[in-house]
Formats: sequence, structure tokens, C-alpha cells
Amino acid sequence: MYSISNLRMAIQKSGRLGEKCRDLLEKCGITFEGQKNQLFSRSMDYPLDLMLLRDDDIPALVRDQVCDLGIVGYNELKEKVLDKDGAENVEILMNLGFGRCRLSLAVPEDTNFENLESLRGKKIATSYPVILDKYMSAKGINCDIVEISGSVEVSYAIGFADAICDLVSTGATLQSNGLKEVLPILESEAVLVRNARKLSDEKEELITRLMDRIDGVLKAKRARYVMMNAPRASVDDIIQIIPGMENPTIMPLGQDGDKVAIHAVAPDNVFWDTMEKLKQAGASSILVVPIEKIIE
Repeated sequence: MYSISNLRMAIQKSGRLGEKCRDLLEKCGITFEGQKNQLFSRSMDYPLDLMLLRDDDIPALVRDQVCDLGIVGYNELKEKVLDKDGAENVEILMNLGFGRCRLSLAVPEDTNFENLESLRGKKIATSYPVILDKYMSAKGINCDIVEISGSVEVSYAIGFADAICDLVSTGATLQSNGLKEVLPILESEAVLVRNARKLSDEKEELITRLMDRIDGVLKAKRARYVMMNAPRASVDDIIQIIPGMENPTIMPLGQDGDKVAIHAVAPDNVFWDTMEKLKQAGASSILVVPIEKIIE
């Protein structure tokens, strides 16, 4: 069992989102005992217990204070909690940048879809009836929404529905089932959420520390450490080419001071053309390396 003094966090038991969550926590220096098929898993180096659950169960368990925290797709959070009573008891702490997808309407490939009016009166199968109903009602489109779990994309093939509303990442699954994406209605990614009620001071501090660690990992993922040598006269031009998170560190080289070493934290889009521009501006010995963690 978990400890009542520890933070309780719910994550997906299996699947890509669960693996990404574990990887994120490990990069935060938080590792866990136990196997993936267990309900509870206790951290060996942080006061945090994991509950390993179905992703569609996580929002309600955070809302009802069974768990203090949860990592879940925004699509599930909106479907299960945000568009229902009790939404005020859940707070989104941060977007996590993985698990990106979109909830989209899709129709048969041979359908002439011009706009939403094409779906008026049609039967639409989806695993997200709450989101879809709210969206279609806001647009003034009356349709027959049928909730289905599992392989929503086969609904048209078996004659169950005229269209579907399902999660899409690449669109390959839709294409293989003779469907085409026509309109995204919700963008989604993994989010860190908490129960909005005040916790003990100890737990509030643990949440703050955990958020700082996660923020540091996410910032490091989006950044690179850039090092180079350059003539002092070229420093201003180089800074314009690759601005850092803060002013770069500039250190003199040799005795005469004509050359310097420049170290900077830069966005991760330091491509070859950027390095070529740096070289043209006078930089040499240019190194671009990944960053593991950042604390500001």
C-alpha cells in the first residue's frame, strides 16, 4: 500500500503515455519499485506513490481527491471532468509536451465534405460524446452522437455510423479504414493536474519541488549548450545569430585578449545552417551538446 504522508500521483498503467510518464519522472530523479501490473508503485528516492490506472479513470480520481496529482491526456481530462460538474476541483499545473494528438471528425474518403452542415442529421460514432456534443451544439449542428469504445474507426466500415470523431496523430489508421480527417475539434497533449483543494504544507512543498524538477527537465529538452571560440570583435554579431536564455558567458583566451570563448544556452533549433552562420561571423571550434537538467 501507499503511504498517506506521500504524494499520490496517478499515471497510465500501460501504453506510450505511461512509458513517457515514467521516463519523465526518472529524469527528475524519481525511480520506482514494483512491476507495471501492480496498482501501487512506491518511489525509492522521493515521497511519491504512483497509482497505475486506465487513463480514463485518472481525471475523476484526481477530482475526488483519491490522488493528489495525475498525468493524463487533455482529451480525457476534458471529457471526464472539465465539461462536467466538479471541474473546479481539478487544476492544470503544466503542459508536458508529449502525447500530442488531436480529436478530429472523419468521414469516408469518397464523401464530399464542405463544412459542418454536411454532418447535420448524421450518425457520428465517438469515444468522446461530451466533447463532441458541446462542440456541435455550439456550432448549431444537430446530429446523432453514438458513444462507442474501442476501435471507433471501424464504425463506418460495419455500417454503424456515417462519420466518426476520434483521436488522430498521423492519420494512418483512418486511411487504412477508408476514412479521411476533415476537421480537428480539440488539440491535446499530456498535462500534469492536481486536486485544487489545499493540501498539507508538506505536500504543497513536495508539489512545488516536483514541478521545479519537471520544468527543469522540459527546459533542458528544448535547449542546447553551445560553445565556441571567436575574435572579441565578432561577439556582438555572434550573439545576434544565437541568442541564449540569458546573456552568454564570455571568457578571454590567451594573453592578448583578442579571442574569447563563448558559452550559451540556446533553443534546440541550432541547426547546421545556424552553425555555418556562426562560422561565417568568425566563430571556430563550435560545439553543440544536449542538456540533461536546468534549474533557474
